Amino acid sequence: MLPALFAPLKTGLRGFLGAAAVLAAALLALVLLAAALSETPGRTLYFFFAGPFLNVFSFGNMLNGAVPLILGGLGVSLAMQAGHLNLGGEGQVYSGAFVATVAATALAPLGHLGGIAAVLAGAFFAGAAAAVSGFLKARWGANELITSFLLSRALVPVVNYFVTGPFLDPETNLQATARIPEAFWLPRILPPSNLSAALFVALAAALAAHAFLRNARLGYELRMAGSGEMFARCGGIDTARNAVLAMFLSGALHGLAGGMMVFGAFHRTVREFSAGIGWDALATALVAGFRPLALVPSGLFFAWVSSGARSAMQNSDVTFEIASVAQAVVLFLATSAALRGAFQGGRGRRK
Repeated sequence: MLPALFAPLKTGLRGFLGAAAVLAAALLALVLLAAALSETPGRTLYFFFAGPFLNVFSFGNMLNGAVPLILGGLGVSLAMQAGHLNLGGEGQVYSGAFVATVAATALAPLGHLGGIAAVLAGAFFAGAAAAVSGFLKARWGANELITSFLLSRALVPVVNYFVTGPFLDPETNLQATARIPEAFWLPRILPPSNLSAALFVALAAALAAHAFLRNARLGYELRMAGSGEMFARCGGIDTARNAVLAMFLSGALHGLAGGMMVFGAFHRTVREFSAGIGWDALATALVAGFRPLALVPSGLFFAWVSSGARSAMQNSDVTFEIASVAQAVVLFLATSAALRGAFQGGRGRRK
């Protein structure tokens, strides 16, 4: 009886320790790189670790950087909970942002309802793009990892064409669309930083995803399909339908991340402004062990690394690529067979 009661605690502790070990290794790599490449390693490390907290502008922008990572990480995690891997985050974030921008301009007469509808339109489009991979997996057994990646690669140049062509704003020097109506801009928090109410959307989405997976029947079916597809099918679960649904929800969350970037900070779609968010969200989800609530501290960690690297670049002699090194270390360790079980709290084997 007692072992059964303490099993979830033991599993959670194991997952926490695995994630902590990977993050510690990433930070150690950063320290070693700063010592080896910088002529002023002490100054470099100071601004890397403390830079994001030195003023309201840096701190707010760090928190703002965590928003798309949390939402995109939720997209990756929902798909993984159902036993699928969505590698199309890059194109889904970008296309979702673009569709939300265009819809916001078209729906401006509807007021705030038009803004909500525009965000949902962007999320729906990105979800539909990801659902194609789910359908191909359910219908013909196509590998969703490959199809989602290829579809994402195809979406980016298509959106680039529209951003720099039919929807290009002639009144700006940027390769960007026109701004969305000012009435749709999310309220700012901690000005003059870019932090907006999008942070609350990300936190609410994490709570909602956790409740959905743990308490909703459909969430239970997705988790069972992820634990064992054949077992779930024998139990009467429609795994084909769930494959499409899981990928749709995954893409929709990526699209929501793009929409929040537009409505919260950029207020327009700039050519490839979201590049890298999909991969950063994947790393965020890996560190979180694909747990919705754990995505909040994981997203904050990666936002801190990115913000710290930017601060160190501005105040010392290192380049911004030092943040990419930290992410590479995390991905390398998190995907290793030896750490996968601990990293995901005992859920290392997919199927």
